[in-house]
Amino acid sequence: MDSTFRIYPIGIQNFEDLRNNNNVYVDKTELIYRLANTNKVYFLSRPRRFGKSLLVSTLDAYFRGKKDLFQGLAMERLEKEWNVYPVLHIDFSMTKYTAMSDLEERLNLQLREWERIYGNDPEEEGYAARFSGIIKRAYQQTGLQVVVLIDEYDAPLLDSNHLPELQNDLREEMRKFFSPLKAQGEYLRFLFLTGISKFSQMSIFSELNNLQNISMRDDYSAICGITEQELRTQLKIDIEMMAQANDETYEEACMHLKQQYDGYHFSKKCEDVYNPFSLFNAFAQKSYENFWFSTGTPTFLINILQQSNFDIRELDGATATAEQFDAPTSAITDPLPVLYQSGYLTIKGYDPEFQLYTLAYPNKEVRKGFIESLMPAYVHLPARENTFYVVSFIKDLRAGKLTECLERIRSFFASIPNDLENKQEKHYQTIFYLLFRLMGQYVDVEVKSAIGRADVVVKLHDAIYVFEFKMDGTPEEALAQINSRGYAIPYQPDHRKVIKIGVNFDSTTRTIGDWIIAEE
Repeated sequence: MDSTFRIYPIGIQNFEDLRNNNNVYVDKTELIYRLANTNKVYFLSRPRRFGKSLLVSTLDAYFRGKKDLFQGLAMERLEKEWNVYPVLHIDFSMTKYTAMSDLEERLNLQLREWERIYGNDPEEEGYAARFSGIIKRAYQQTGLQVVVLIDEYDAPLLDSNHLPELQNDLREEMRKFFSPLKAQGEYLRFLFLTGISKFSQMSIFSELNNLQNISMRDDYSAICGITEQELRTQLKIDIEMMAQANDETYEEACMHLKQQYDGYHFSKKCEDVYNPFSLFNAFAQKSYENFWFSTGTPTFLINILQQSNFDIRELDGATATAEQFDAPTSAITDPLPVLYQSGYLTIKGYDPEFQLYTLAYPNKEVRKGFIESLMPAYVHLPARENTFYVVSFIKDLRAGKLTECLERIRSFFASIPNDLENKQEKHYQTIFYLLFRLMGQYVDVEVKSAIGRADVVVKLHDAIYVFEFKMDGTPEEALAQINSRGYAIPYQPDHRKVIKIGVNFDSTTRTIGDWIIAEE
């Protein structure tokens, strides 16, 4: 195979830099042309690391008439005029907002930059007046309507989520800053806003009654991220190099990439979308690792899950209405919208009759990373200890050492600090769920999520283990439930031996007590 030199745009969010440095680019310009020439005012929500800033930068280059950057792309064929519009581009993710002064500094710096180009009026004192004057002068000086691009509009609100009073002050200041956008409509050619949180936060832009929210529209579902078709055509050579580096066939590499980085859906009939950050990192390193999750620990999400007493066992297959996706981040009581907006859950199905979306983890990368982050919050042990236990459990089972595995599980629960206040059954069930979910990254594990199934089923190459746990009961009762409800029956046709394990969990000692092992 030709060892073609490929430069991947990891961390590059500027379209001009990407094109001038011959970086790999998945052509989105046909969608961008449609976007720019259909309506006038848009909002797009996508998770972090999904290419929103690159999209905004591409729009910036397009409206500035930088035709040379689009050579060989769909835009070159579609655009005939190439006008050079005045572009006002502001990115709110360029700083952290822990005080009102952070926002004031960001707005001042941006306004001064625009005023150096288009001039200022001493009578324009407030942010709104200055912004309004800049738009009007840009239009008068160029004779063309103005393009306004606002990237990560909600960064100040997300940074201050734990400080409600500051968040309210920031929201009000931003609302005033953006208020001219409605009044200056005659001077605007195009307005595009991006963020992570969804439309309810747009009270900041409440006057924009012509705003098109394309976040959950099928026709723009692939405007960020990489589709299966794009992967297998524009990135075919990268898959071939990945397969060669990992001693796989082409189709094996495709399946590996799909399981690890695919699975995002942003609308009812959305194509499968891959996370571009993870995909390009995988291609660059020729390795199927967990890249996206390592860029940020979702501490605030874990806090929300615990404060709302949400049963995390319900995350993989939760349902939500369209209204829930728009829940304001200012008063979070339901973690589902935030988990969706942040990319930890995605749409996996839609029921048109009841207008319900089914949500689940998009792929193995996200599920493993999120559960690994959740474990320390529920068991109060360092992550490395949890990983050690999980790997040890699997090694015991593979060696057929079931008693040793159960002894190790007993030791694991006994090692959890005894000062935890939550002694409810659900808390222990949650820890079992997380424990076996982590095992599921290495072996085939089913964890109960519906009535009529055993608590846990672990499938190895030569055996299937069916576990049932009883809180303050007896192992005999647990085993009887496996038998009476036929939990092992679905696995009887399998060539592997089926082993049933009834286990008692003692809330007094806070670990597993006795167990019974029976083979089918």
